[in-house]
Amino acid sequence: MIEIDRITKTYNGVKAVDAVTMTVETGTITVIVGTSGSGKTTLLRMINRLEEPTSGEVRINGVSTLATKPHLLRRRIGYAIQGHGLFPHHTVARNIGAVPRLLDWPKDKIEARVDELLTLFSMDPAQFRDRYPAELSGGQQQRVGVARALASRPDLLLMDEPFGALDPIIRARAQDDLRRIQKALGSTIMLVTHDMEEAIRLGDRVAVMDGGKLVQHGTPAEIIAQPATDFVANMVGEVERPLRLLSLIPLCDLVEDGDAPGAALPADASLRDALAACLWTGRSAVPVERDGDVVGRVTFDAIRARAELRA
Repeated sequence: MIEIDRITKTYNGVKAVDAVTMTVETGTITVIVGTSGSGKTTLLRMINRLEEPTSGEVRINGVSTLATKPHLLRRRIGYAIQGHGLFPHHTVARNIGAVPRLLDWPKDKIEARVDELLTLFSMDPAQFRDRYPAELSGGQQQRVGVARALASRPDLLLMDEPFGALDPIIRARAQDDLRRIQKALGSTIMLVTHDMEEAIRLGDRVAVMDGGKLVQHGTPAEIIAQPATDFVANMVGEVERPLRLLSLIPLCDLVEDGDAPGAALPADASLRDALAACLWTGRSAVPVERDGDVVGRVTFDAIRARAELRA
């Protein structure tokens, strides 16, 4: 558990972060979202003491981060940034194994961890272990950057706009990768973004910052349906609200008996995915499958009714 207790950072008399308090549960993803200058990156950097707080405290599993020397603290906290920050003259394996080497892990344990993470990120170890960053695509570099941050099994992974430099298609795949890996490893993640779409897609909880203050902290559904301030409402977007709500509802919640033409969607896909499929192909319903078997359908009319109900 991560406890942020009235953390404040002041520069030249101006509060960049103003008495922020929140709790991050173990094994969850919390996304901090806000516009440029809202204090979200400064807040993240105070957690691993890249920035020292002016006042307040952060506790990891009940222990204050101030009780540990900063360089030792950072070895327990993974950190991934936009642009990945890979060492260009080191192989993928050496990049991923950087922190475990600092922690004096045995060579065979480091090699096993590198191969484990590459496999989790769908990168064949035999194919990628000995490559250099310049030989990778942007999406592959991003995966290696996150794998490096996870290599030492940190108590917490901090991510600052990690997908900002990726094109939309690769970015969506990277987000799916992160969700899948987080579930597989049970990692606790705090991620900063300026993109509300990304926050809703990734977060178990979303923290919205404005002018250095935490203005709302809740589930994606709460943020969308009950914005606490006009700023939060503007971040969500009035026109986008029904679509954002549909993105949180799986097809299995609305599946009914019956047939439908065309390719089936998995039961854990969202109603927004089904809406897009209906609109793109002109269908009035889409089939739904689970474990390879079609279990029913979801109709366009049912999706529209649910959107109107939740809007």
